[in-house]
Amino acid sequence: MNKLSEAQIIKIFQSGLKKGKFVSEDVEVFNLGKTKCVVNIDTLVESTDIPPRSRISHTIRKSIIACVSDFAAKGVKPSFGVISVIIPRNYSKLKIKQLSKALGTTAKKLDFKILGGDTNEGKELVIQVSLVGFSKKIILRKGAKSGDVIFVTGPFGYSAAGLRILLDKKKAKKKFAKRAKLAFSKPKSKLKFGLKAKKYFSSSMDSSDGLSTTLNELSRQSKGRFVITKAPSNSDIVEFANSNKLSLYELIFNGGEEYEIVFTSSPKNRTKLTKLARKLKVPLIEIGHVTKGKGVVFLHNGKTTRIKDSGWQHFRS
Repeated sequence: MNKLSEAQIIKIFQSGLKKGKFVSEDVEVFNLGKTKCVVNIDTLVESTDIPPRSRISHTIRKSIIACVSDFAAKGVKPSFGVISVIIPRNYSKLKIKQLSKALGTTAKKLDFKILGGDTNEGKELVIQVSLVGFSKKIILRKGAKSGDVIFVTGPFGYSAAGLRILLDKKKAKKKFAKRAKLAFSKPKSKLKFGLKAKKYFSSSMDSSDGLSTTLNELSRQSKGRFVITKAPSNSDIVEFANSNKLSLYELIFNGGEEYEIVFTSSPKNRTKLTKLARKLKVPLIEIGHVTKGKGVVFLHNGKTTRIKDSGWQHFRS
């Protein structure tokens, strides 16, 4: 592929489709009268996205959560879904039943209806989920203002740690290992919080590609400098990183697949957001603030370090 980046490949497709200036968002939007129709699609591929010996139910659930997380960041409730599944020929009837049950159970829990979809045969499991919702307004990635506070809806690093434990056999205490592996294989939806709190958001984005990528994209589109004063992590993540000689900040900022909401808000909303998060049992963390300027920096122990966009990208060598 001549080492084309994901961004370069996307630009080629946009050129072929003759799209004008493209502004990246978590979802695609078009107007139906005064209502906005919100659509997204996400693909999960066995060889690149699913560790060996993963549960079918966890795989299906995660493919749906990945899509729902985008809607959560936009403050939009998904109403309908369409599913496409490529199934290997050697799949047993039991496996297919597990796949079907997981689809129905997850959609019911998240309160949207799967209308139907498509099945096909292939060499590996591939799941495509497309969701549709309707709203009068969505929260964009741009909109953060100087003085705004930066929040995340939970701690980072567990998912990356879980993947390291599953694939690289990294050592961890039993309780931590269980939490980390569940964070990777069975992430939680923050949809309820996104729907309730969206009126307080000035900008928002899903964190699935990594916190560093999310912060840099919000900063770029909002044309502001994001100053991070607190790394959103817990002491057990620090202990895991140290005991395995791993970079703590690589786990936190570049691990990806947390499916948290990263958003900005006026400081006057701090108390309201805290109360709402407590009510919904969301571990809201304030991690910094927005100033004039550009880029993302980490202010720690009197030193300022630039946070580069080093999250997940397909085709990155």
